[in-house]
Amino acid sequence: MTKWVYGFGDGKAEGEQGMKNLLGGKGANLAEMSNIGLPVPPGFTVTTEVCTYYYANGRSYPSELKGEVEAALAEIGRITGKTFGDAANPLLVSVRSGARASMPGMMDTVLNLGLNDTTVAAVAAASKNERFAWDSYRRFITMYSDVVLGVDHSHFEEILDTYKERRRLDDDVDLREQDWRAVVDEYKALVLREFGDPFPQDPHEQLWGAIAAVFSSWMNARAITYRTLHAIPEEWGTAVNVQAMVFGNRGDSSATGVAFTRNPSTGEHALYGEFLINAQGEDVVAGIRTPQPISRAAAAASSSSKPSMEEAMPAAFQEFVGITRTLEKHYRDMQDIEFTVEDNKLWMLQTRSGKRTGKASLRIAVEMVKEGLISKEEAIARIDPAALDQLLHPTIDPKAERIEIARGLPASPGAASGEIVFSSEEAEAGKAAGRSVILVRQETSPEDIKGMLAASGILTRLGGMTSHAAVVARGWGKPCVSGAGNIRVDNATGTLIAGGKTFRKGDIITIDGSTGQVLAGKIAMVQPELSGEFADLMVWADGVRRMKVRTNAETPADARQARTFGAEGIGLCRTEHMFFDEGRIVAMREMILADDEKGRRTALAKLLPMQREDFRQLFEIMSGLPVTIRLLDPPLHEFLPHTEDEIAEVAASIGVSPAKLKARAQELHEFNPMLGFRGCRLAVAFPEIAEMQARAIFEAAVEAAASTGQPVTPEVMVPLVATRAELDIVKAHIDAMAQAVEKERSVKLVYQVGTMIELPRAAIRAGDIAQSAEFFSFGTNDLTQTTIGISRDDAASFLGTYVQKGIFAADPFVSIDQEGVGGLVEIGAERGRKQRPGLKLGICGEHGGDPASIAFCEKTGLDYVSCSPFRVPIARLAAAQAALLVGQ
Repeated sequence: MTKWVYGFGDGKAEGEQGMKNLLGGKGANLAEMSNIGLPVPPGFTVTTEVCTYYYANGRSYPSELKGEVEAALAEIGRITGKTFGDAANPLLVSVRSGARASMPGMMDTVLNLGLNDTTVAAVAAASKNERFAWDSYRRFITMYSDVVLGVDHSHFEEILDTYKERRRLDDDVDLREQDWRAVVDEYKALVLREFGDPFPQDPHEQLWGAIAAVFSSWMNARAITYRTLHAIPEEWGTAVNVQAMVFGNRGDSSATGVAFTRNPSTGEHALYGEFLINAQGEDVVAGIRTPQPISRAAAAASSSSKPSMEEAMPAAFQEFVGITRTLEKHYRDMQDIEFTVEDNKLWMLQTRSGKRTGKASLRIAVEMVKEGLISKEEAIARIDPAALDQLLHPTIDPKAERIEIARGLPASPGAASGEIVFSSEEAEAGKAAGRSVILVRQETSPEDIKGMLAASGILTRLGGMTSHAAVVARGWGKPCVSGAGNIRVDNATGTLIAGGKTFRKGDIITIDGSTGQVLAGKIAMVQPELSGEFADLMVWADGVRRMKVRTNAETPADARQARTFGAEGIGLCRTEHMFFDEGRIVAMREMILADDEKGRRTALAKLLPMQREDFRQLFEIMSGLPVTIRLLDPPLHEFLPHTEDEIAEVAASIGVSPAKLKARAQELHEFNPMLGFRGCRLAVAFPEIAEMQARAIFEAAVEAAASTGQPVTPEVMVPLVATRAELDIVKAHIDAMAQAVEKERSVKLVYQVGTMIELPRAAIRAGDIAQSAEFFSFGTNDLTQTTIGISRDDAASFLGTYVQKGIFAADPFVSIDQEGVGGLVEIGAERGRKQRPGLKLGICGEHGGDPASIAFCEKTGLDYVSCSPFRVPIARLAAAQAALLVGQ
């Protein structure tokens, strides 16, 4: 018989940390903390299987669930000495979500459940603190009404703000018991007016309403968006955790806080966190109040005037420090911990592996290896390759002038400049228009997730280092400055007041998430340098991975950058990019406009020395490493002007009539150029183009070998081959040119001729093609287009919907469609190597830098991946992880 509810508390639990799929991350860790003897308020977890049942059965529950929940409530009551729903000695509970993957702030929570007009008096009497009881009741009404009844929390905030203004009170802590009674009366009147029924008084009705709300929040808009961004499957569902309440708002001997066992921004091995005296958890994470530092060292570093937890609650702090060490040693990872102190008694509410920046991930993993907590292989496996992207982009130039207009908390490192926007919608619109924007808010909420993703950086007036904005920004590697209390944000007028100046929407500011500075204008940036822990991890990864990692590069700058990042050659040099320079496009157009072969060869002769120099530089930079050069690929019309003004200007510059230029452009026009006169088809029709490029390649190879002393083995790649016959025709011209250069230069060339597999027919006929090709490079950009029948230039309008509806697991142009496109790659690899056992296989589409696609390449047995320069470190790590996974 299926068990739907698992209890925990009093030093034992029915679950454990390995049951994350069933109990969710929060439930599994609450059970584990109970099992190892930590002070955890008793509770129970309703499993993720109930969530699955709930959605599969018209939002209903298994028949056994009610009985199991009642039994679990009774057990909590036994441990605490209280009874749920009892008028004299009531048990109050929290109801929280808990998916197997951490989704901070995306789903709903209800605290203080069980309070009503009767039990509030009992809580007041038991605590001898009427203010605390009524403060808790107003919090419960606000949360329950928002989460369960659909009465937006802003209505309650408006009532509270108006009340404080009327009484001339500044902060919530200034309100007394009689104030909260009056506010509660206004809240209940609001619920009756907005919801249509009185606020529910039956605790059991409240509990089932909250459980249903948590399950329903699995499908709310922000949770769906978060799952899509982080590839969390919908079918996982969420668990529900019901736990006895402990109260951080019972006065000055109570507090609540959030802490990390190491610094999640830098990785420093030091306790990092915040707390608030006389508060509940949402006060910290929601940024409603700016919290206090947790330790003396943190207080000194931030120049805080408020006492730290270490000073204000020394006994609880020392116990907490000991628990953090226990947890980190037990879980062997940096932990993100929530805790409450109730009347000087410490309670642990949650632990989980903490989200961290890429920089912190590296430092923590490497230092844990050196501390003996984890192995090198575990360190490699723990780092999200995409997180390395955070380390590979500019920071503020230390020599640049900084005009500081405000300062907040350095919530997420890195720097960004952009136009000020005040809403998520404005941020999305700005990004869509190609502009960099900084999202400026009082504080962010989960509803802002799309705008935060669109923004280059985030600035908030309220909140701390563990606020919603800070946690989400760090997870995405976006710069964030939070708690900048000296700024004023007015959404209504679209203004930001900082440093005595008024900034409006569209004005440029820069934020430095490493220092907390907010700066006027756009500030110069510098490129990062990779060393220290990054270098250690890359050495470990290189020692594990099997596949080589090359780069896609056709300029010396890109090639040098890629070498800095550890590229082991060039897997794709797109030669067409070399022809658009001002000094070359004229000769290219002359070639296109020529009336015969002689005219084309005359124009190509002008391009030959330029191409030779291009290739010589690349060969020298790569210094003996392989370089794959793709012959001209795009249709010729791309090199010609299209508007009347452009045609007239170009015609004059190259000495032809506008009419001839226009006629040639029209002649070359194609309805579907992606499937038109391009790739090897150009070389078949105009072999002189391929001959010029081949000569440039071979002459450059000779010169580079002489200058570097390293052997150069060029790989000449023929694009868009569908048949062996096409490749044979083009290869004959390449081989003839190699023989000519050998004779002219008195050298013996070593080179390879291969092809790009980017058409389904080529993959299917790979065995035939491999009789002539010495290597295959899978061009998965075009292979995806031709296999699925969609254009990546036009698919944005519907691909998001397809991913959301589960038609595609991910954007197939970002992560390879393993069943379809991947199936063709597997066919091509198998059939090619069957014909030519030593056939070299690589991939050079954008998928070459995608970790999931790299894992597929490892499984398929490819020899290398090739990606853009800044993704080379990502590919190196992903290839190592893939090798470890395959080797298990």
